[in-house]
Amino acid sequence: MIHSPYIRKPASVQSVMLAVLLALLPGVTAYVMQVASVVVVNLLIATVTALAAEALILTLRKRPIAPALSDLSAVVTAWLVVLCFPPILPWWVTVLGVLIAIVAVKHLYGGLGQNPFNPAMVAYCAMIVAFPSLMSQWPPAGQIDFQTQLDLVLGGARQLDAITGATALDAMRTGLRTSGASVESVLQQSGTFGAVGGRGWEWLALGYFAGGLFLLARRIITWHMPVAFIATLAVVSGIFWLAEPARFAPPLFHLASGGAMLAAFFIVTDPVSGATTPRGKLIFAAGIAVIAYLIRVFGAFPEGIAFAVLLMNLCVPLIDMKTQPVVFGHRGSRP
Repeated sequence: MIHSPYIRKPASVQSVMLAVLLALLPGVTAYVMQVASVVVVNLLIATVTALAAEALILTLRKRPIAPALSDLSAVVTAWLVVLCFPPILPWWVTVLGVLIAIVAVKHLYGGLGQNPFNPAMVAYCAMIVAFPSLMSQWPPAGQIDFQTQLDLVLGGARQLDAITGATALDAMRTGLRTSGASVESVLQQSGTFGAVGGRGWEWLALGYFAGGLFLLARRIITWHMPVAFIATLAVVSGIFWLAEPARFAPPLFHLASGGAMLAAFFIVTDPVSGATTPRGKLIFAAGIAVIAYLIRVFGAFPEGIAFAVLLMNLCVPLIDMKTQPVVFGHRGSRP
């Protein structure tokens, strides 16, 4: 039984965004401890850039500045950009990515609540197309000291062989394309892998999962998109794995590697660029999972979530139109 009062006070944008930032903290903590502590510096750079860009654009648009800066939406976008980018990127790439997300994707479409595409995913795709070499430079988890990481971010010399290593998805994909290689042999040959996914990155996945449960408990997001994304990715990867286990990695590997958990709870669930109807949310998230898996395994990039999100963003108007609930009091008719 639910007792009164039945009318709840609507949540403010600021309270929702603050909850998202708090939910990201377990993943950020795991990032600092397991992969690269310089991510804290990147978060600071991105946050300052996002707030400055937001203030400048609002000034040019002659809109109030203080309410927009205090709602924390720009900060959330900045954090998501950083968590999708390699942590040892030069600072100017991070700045450029955040500017694209805030200025081009958010404000050129009208500001908060108007953008049809996920800002962080547009920034990622733009940067990986423009700077594929820099966007492929990931440090071996926990093997580079903070000062070296900071030097790289601030423009130090980049000795690629010494500072970078393949991600778990990239190592698996490259290894399986070697003649006669199997999933088992690839896992044994590289130190990139942990117990079930990328070494160190498993903890990030767990942190994002914990943060996602927090958002579900607070009712900031609904279960539809995370469950549909995780279940579809597990089912699709499981089908390929069961059909040919020597060639395709098991489902748990795909869930614990790359940005799967970050996407499930923080990217796919974007309330602005995603589907809004209950059935539409399931279709939207499932479509992202299928496309992301196909790109991971058969495409040109080891991680395909960003491209999958943008492709499904294009489908949102059609998905919402075709999945509108039946009008109350009518049988089989839709608005």
